[in-house]
Amino acid sequence: MTYDQNGNEVETTYEKAPERVLAVYQGCVETMLALGLEDHLVATAGLDNAVPDDQAEAFEQTNYLDEFTPSLETVTMLEPDMIFSWGSILADDRLGDVASWTEKGCNVYINSNTRPSTGDESHSRTLENEITDLRNIGMIFDAQQEAEAIIADIQSVIDQTTEATSSLTERPSVLILEPLGDEISNYGAASLGGDMVTQLGAQLANPDASQVGKEDIIAANPDVIFVVYMPYSGDDPETVMNDQLNVILEDEALQSLDAVTNGRVYPIMLSEMYASATRTQDGMVTFAQGLYPDLELKLED
Repeated sequence: MTYDQNGNEVETTYEKAPERVLAVYQGCVETMLALGLEDHLVATAGLDNAVPDDQAEAFEQTNYLDEFTPSLETVTMLEPDMIFSWGSILADDRLGDVASWTEKGCNVYINSNTRPSTGDESHSRTLENEITDLRNIGMIFDAQQEAEAIIADIQSVIDQTTEATSSLTERPSVLILEPLGDEISNYGAASLGGDMVTQLGAQLANPDASQVGKEDIIAANPDVIFVVYMPYSGDDPETVMNDQLNVILEDEALQSLDAVTNGRVYPIMLSEMYASATRTQDGMVTFAQGLYPDLELKLED
C-alpha cells in the first residue's frame, strides 16, 4: 500500500524485487543502504546530510544525482522500476501522479509519514508507520531479516525505557519546539516526534498546537524541552544546533521555565524525528536520555 499525490491509498503489486530503484531524500536512501540494497539502486538524490559512516562505502557505489529533487525528465531517462521517496515528490510540478508511473511499469513507494493531506484531512505521523515502512521494504526486496533487526533495535529502546521507568509515579511533561524565524513550530500528538516521546512514557505539554508563541510556552511550563535543529549540507552542525538552542535559552521571557532553570533543554536533529526511517533508533535514544537523565539507560545510538 502506498499513496498518491492527493493522499489516497493506492495498492501496488511487486512480482519481483525492483532492480532499478530511484531513492530520493535521506531516510529512503539510508533505508536501502541499511538493508544492503545498494545494487538495486539506479540513482540516489536529495541528501541533506552525509549518510552514516557504516553506509559510506555502499553509498559511494550509487549514482548520486546533481539535482536535489530529480526532474521528471531526469527520472524518465533513468527508467526506474521503483521510486522510493516522500509524498512531496508526487506534486504536479515534480513527478506527477502514481498511476502514470505504474502504467510504465514503475512502482512508487512513499514514506508513510510524508503522506499528503487528503483534502482538509491531515494524517497522524507515527512510530508504527516508520516500522511498517521498514518492514514493507524488507518484504519487497526479500531483506526481512535485515529489516527486523533494525525494528528490534527500535523496540529495544522502548522496552528498556519502559522497564527502567516502571516505578515512576510522575511522568515528565514535554514540548518539542522548532524555532523558524519569527515562528516556533510545536510537534504535538499528530507528529512523529510527539508519538515517539509518548511511546517512551512522557506527556506532551501542548499536544494539539502546530505553532506556539512565548505565552503558550510559558503557560505549558514543561519539565523538558527538546529543540529541533537541522544542519544542511555545508552548515556547521554545532553552530546550527547552538543557534536553535539559544532561541530558547537566551530569551529573557523564558528564563523562569522549569526546563530552563533545571538545565533540561536538549537538542534533537530533525532527521531523527521526521520521516526518520533507519535513524528512528537514534531519535528514540536522544528522547529517552533527555526525558530520564538520572536513570541508567544502557542505550546505544
